[in-house]
Amino acid sequence: MVDNVVAERLPGELAKWDPAFTKRVTEAAWPLIRRYFRAEVRGLELFPPSGAALLVCNHSGGMLTPDVPVFGPAFFAKFGYGRPLYTLAHYGIFLVPWGPLLPRLGVVHASPEAATAALRSGAVVLVFPGGDYDAYRPTYQQNVIDFDGRTGYARTAIETGVPIVPMVSIGAQETQFFLSRGTQLAYRLGLPRIRAEIMPLTVGLPFGFTVFFLPNWPLPSKIVMEVLEPVDPFAFGKNPDIDEVDDHVRRVMQRALDRLARQRRFPILG
Repeated sequence: MVDNVVAERLPGELAKWDPAFTKRVTEAAWPLIRRYFRAEVRGLELFPPSGAALLVCNHSGGMLTPDVPVFGPAFFAKFGYGRPLYTLAHYGIFLVPWGPLLPRLGVVHASPEAATAALRSGAVVLVFPGGDYDAYRPTYQQNVIDFDGRTGYARTAIETGVPIVPMVSIGAQETQFFLSRGTQLAYRLGLPRIRAEIMPLTVGLPFGFTVFFLPNWPLPSKIVMEVLEPVDPFAFGKNPDIDEVDDHVRRVMQRALDRLARQRRFPILG
């Protein structure tokens, strides 16, 4: 489990992170993930060598997104398991049978309170501001940074005084065809009442045409994740404007994603 001194400053799920358990799972799964997705994580030399940081990434690949399984092993290979990495996740991911184990891997329910507590303890926090809205963006928009107007991450970074580290991911949106987020369908079905504002429509293997609750297995698309230069929110002034910080972060990420997209020669193959 996390160090006792640190754990005393962490509420609930955050204190459950177990580096030894994370190491066992990572070492067992990473060789398979790396080969299947031919995964690369670039730019970790740009990451702050110590201390808290808010890592902000676009989210890709639908329900079976490989973003965290690809990034986590690379992060720990670089910095070791003594540096906590927490991932904020939508509550739906905890409904699977192995959901109770996720906090031991550092995956916790997304909330401003969890992010703030983790950052103030000195941890790294990985957030996907666009959430499932981003992860299910249509294939024709696969290389577009779209957080759906969510800027809470910038507010959290300003309030805790930590750097924002942008990161972009490409390839996971090619693991199946994403036809539509199904926003209108979700509202007609009343799903927003259970915090589900989309009902995605996808085509893939093995089920063909599917909706949100029946995910296809991801195709072995080449996944590349790239860490970018850290952003100091206070470079925008003593009292940074949240929208200005968010706009800068998204523009930096979009430029990087455009560059990675130009480097890709073929879908899936990379």
